[in-house]
Amino acid sequence: MTKQEHVIVGISGGVDSAVAACVLIEKGYRVTGLHIKVLDHSDDSLELEKSPLIISDLPEYHFTVYSLNLSGSFRRKIMGYFQQDYLSGRTPNPCMVCNKLIKWSGLLKGAALLEGNYVATGHYARIDRLGGSCRLLKGTDAGKDQSYFLWMLSRDELSKTFFPVGEFTKKEVRELAQRFGVRSAEKKESQEICFVPDNNYRTFLKSSVPGLSEKLKGGEIVDAEGKVLGHHSGYPFYTVGQRKGLGISSPAPLYVNRLETEKNRIHVGDKTMLECRKLIAEGMNWIGVPPPSVPIRASARIRYRDIEEACTIIPAGKKNIEVVFDRPKQSVTPGQAVVFYRDDEVIGGGIISEAVQESAPGSQ
Repeated sequence: MTKQEHVIVGISGGVDSAVAACVLIEKGYRVTGLHIKVLDHSDDSLELEKSPLIISDLPEYHFTVYSLNLSGSFRRKIMGYFQQDYLSGRTPNPCMVCNKLIKWSGLLKGAALLEGNYVATGHYARIDRLGGSCRLLKGTDAGKDQSYFLWMLSRDELSKTFFPVGEFTKKEVRELAQRFGVRSAEKKESQEICFVPDNNYRTFLKSSVPGLSEKLKGGEIVDAEGKVLGHHSGYPFYTVGQRKGLGISSPAPLYVNRLETEKNRIHVGDKTMLECRKLIAEGMNWIGVPPPSVPIRASARIRYRDIEEACTIIPAGKKNIEVVFDRPKQSVTPGQAVVFYRDDEVIGGGIISEAVQESAPGSQ
């Protein structure tokens, strides 16, 4: 590659994106930063604004940073989706949707405006370009790998993307930050959803959907036999696998295993009722393989920190699949993503629409 190619780096304000930019500069690329605003009260603006942000104290790692306001799109496409999924009895994952609809969309718009050849972020993932195709791989640091959140990206988007820190461990990134004079080198990482204060989604829903609690509180909590054990404060405030905060007493621990939204009812049972070997997923995106026409084998995660489990993927329509695991999975949650791997490669993913149990307990 020509070393003076121009890369637009998404600057979040954290250490990973700052180091990503500095790594590219050290490799000889021309770097411009782009900070995407998502929490302004205004609507989108495609006018780039110069930012006074300085990433490094060392002049050799200085570069121009612009900001691009996509707050209107973020409210509609991410916050709106987040609210609607909870109201539909699902548990959304806004970060993976934001990556596709806001971050990469914004970075590629910025690249077009700034005449950039590539875009880059501080994600812990890798791209293999050998053989003329793009393969999405896990990050080298297994504890920080973020490939799960990137399954929605297309091959075309990946072909225009660099992940400069994906080959490093977090410890090595911290060391690089010190060497590059990065001002955010010791900044603590945030694990929260950016628009949910204190990571309390219940409070966010109550404040953003007026009258929600009053409308839905008092619904039934039932066991596997349909016996009413108590009443809840509104089904959107509960998630599959939840044990604490149910407000019911039982000689053995009980867990939420299903939300019956049409009847404003929550189903609970023992831990074994959270197990299932089959799920249905929709909205599939295939990266490493063509859309399968026959069953194929892979391993899968059903949440970010999940342990991969071997499975069979069975086509079930143009964008839907069935997934049958070799061993039962716990707390398969509609709204979350199922992401498929072969060794280190992400081959595709989709949104879980249903956890299929051998028998549907408590369906009355």
